[in-house]
Amino acid sequence: MQINFENRELKKLYETGKCRKYRIPEKLIRRFLIVVEMLKASDTIYDLWKEPSLNFERLRGQEHSYSVRLDRKYRLEMEIEWENEEKTVGEIFLKEISLHYGD
Repeated sequence: MQINFENRELKKLYETGKCRKYRIPEKLIRRFLIVVEMLKASDTIYDLWKEPSLNFERLRGQEHSYSVRLDRKYRLEMEIEWENEEKTVGEIFLKEISLHYGD
């Protein structure tokens, strides 16, 4: 699936490994890079569901918003514009790294 960065700071973090907005541990930056590569490598949404460590899920109350786990504390939020009616293939727009409570 195709990946786009809605957030310039996330794009900078992906390209350089650092940015001012996200003051997160080096371990989490490495995990972020791995997760983005996993998203790029996926052909369909089923590839993301098969990977339990991602804990891919739709955000409540928002039709096109989803998130994946970076670690127990942080999640990567995204929107997906579906390209087919089955909602299996789409374009991913990365939005934010956020704290996640309740896992």
